[in-house]
Amino acid sequence: MPEPDAKRATMQRIAERAGVSRTTVSFVLNNTPDVNIPAKTRQRILAAARELNYVPDFAARSLATGRTNTVAYIVRTPPAKLSVDSLFLGGVLSGISAAVNAYGFHLLFYGIASDAAPNLYTSLLRSQRVDGLLVSWPAANDVELSELAGQGAPVVVHGSTTCDDLPTVDIDNAASARAAVEHLINLGHRRIAHVTNGPLDHPAVAMRAKGYRDALEAAGLPVIEQLLQLGNFTGQSGVEAASALLDQGEPFTAIFVSGDVVALGVIKALRQRGVRVPHDVSVVGFDDIPMVSYLEPGLTTIHLPAQELGFHAGDMLVQIISGEEVSNPHVLLETELVVRESTAPPPTA
Repeated sequence: MPEPDAKRATMQRIAERAGVSRTTVSFVLNNTPDVNIPAKTRQRILAAARELNYVPDFAARSLATGRTNTVAYIVRTPPAKLSVDSLFLGGVLSGISAAVNAYGFHLLFYGIASDAAPNLYTSLLRSQRVDGLLVSWPAANDVELSELAGQGAPVVVHGSTTCDDLPTVDIDNAASARAAVEHLINLGHRRIAHVTNGPLDHPAVAMRAKGYRDALEAAGLPVIEQLLQLGNFTGQSGVEAASALLDQGEPFTAIFVSGDVVALGVIKALRQRGVRVPHDVSVVGFDDIPMVSYLEPGLTTIHLPAQELGFHAGDMLVQIISGEEVSNPHVLLETELVVRESTAPPPTA
């Protein structure tokens, strides 16, 4: 616990507590690059700073280092998707905060509609309000991000992007989707529908659709275009997509939905039409948002490591800001198929 002390904690007091020089304390607390300080010494200094309840003077630090020691996490997406992302966002933000706070950085959050403030990234960096940006799930045609990448700006993408020059932290969306569909195939399903979680111009949505097709083709099963429907990040879009599948009369025994919130709408539509899950139709989702384990039946889905995604993205960004070489600029984290009660072998009749 921090010590109650009327005197303001300074670097000099931390140096005395840790038994090191004030310069060494400054290097550690300012995360100065290219300085070789033993890990034990670094931990001792950070422990002393916590014990003395050290609060840095950011105005002085900015003048000395040219940094704000602040990064921004930007979720730039349609408002409907932002409400969906909030179900997943808590874990991501927790991971980012843990990573950047360990370096003495602070985190700002911006939830912004996809058609607003076209020069937001550039203005944040040029105004020196932040030292770097984390951008979540950008659209494929995000020109501003590509321009910043060409300028070597400190930017990390959380999710997928078509710009190879941008560092990314993501999952393998295609492989994860393929695992979900293979689960249905292994249960005996041969006519499997697909409802996307959003428009196909989002890279992650397109890659999950690719995984669906790859699984069917690898099993020698046809991709039936009538069994493909587009969602739009909301439960209502899932209701509409499932209703369209039922109305067109093309038979199916399972549905792979590439987003859990959309899957909730799919299940609602099936129930309204008297279709039982999983007795008549099995359903697999994607994301493993907290509520789906409490459904009846529980939703089989792909679990995304939200906190790990955030931590790796935050850690990578601070390394870039500090001028360190990033060993792997394109991190892919593993996902897991979580099997619950919404999937079963197809009906015999």
